Amino acid sequence: MSSSKVLFGFHAVGVRLKTHPQTVREVYVEAARKDARMRQFLERARDSGVRLIESDALRLAKLAGSHGHQGVAALVDPLPQNHSLDDLLDTVQGPPLLLVLDGVTDPHNLGACLRVADGAGAHAVIAPKDHAVGLNATVSKVASGAAETVPYFMVTNLARTLGELKERNIWIIGTSDDAPQTLYQADFTGPVALVLGAEGPGMRQLTRKTCDVLVSIPMRGAVESLNVSVASGVCLYEALRQRGG
Repeated sequence: MSSSKVLFGFHAVGVRLKTHPQTVREVYVEAARKDARMRQFLERARDSGVRLIESDALRLAKLAGSHGHQGVAALVDPLPQNHSLDDLLDTVQGPPLLLVLDGVTDPHNLGACLRVADGAGAHAVIAPKDHAVGLNATVSKVASGAAETVPYFMVTNLARTLGELKERNIWIIGTSDDAPQTLYQADFTGPVALVLGAEGPGMRQLTRKTCDVLVSIPMRGAVESLNVSVASGVCLYEALRQRGG
């Protein structure tokens, strides 16, 4: 039991039931919730053969560590990561598209970035082991299932990993408010690793120096920057557009 983890929310639990039902040990549902969405979820859960346990909102909140559980939580086995970043890149068909997050420590931001990466078809998300958040229940909830589908690699030395990507002829494009060109002037059609830093400090200096080129997102209003997940969406979908979207 010690190796298990908790997922909560309709999307996070539903995607795990759909993709890896054998890893779901048991599902807790709020007995008082009987709306259409819950009925549909229960039907899917019963079809998967998983053990269902009726519970109350307080117990679910304690299990999930959040009141945003939507009446659903699951105890699951961690998904095995059967490949390294190198193994993944060896199997990619066409030019790789990677999202690199430097210093993103908010689980809500990481979850949103994973969701955007999944939507735009990014092959993986990369982050340093230090100065970054790992995959937890909040990340999975916000990612709405994308934490189950987008490979997330936490590397010991981000600058070294970026250097290894360069050896694979992957172009490292960093984002910075003071960049001399906008992302709309950059070429995303080839192999690309898009690097974004946390709000405020942005990328660390060593990460910035490792980038092949820096681009900015045009800002026409009063605010000076975008949330990192929003910025990730803008950049990844520009890459998708250029690739024939």
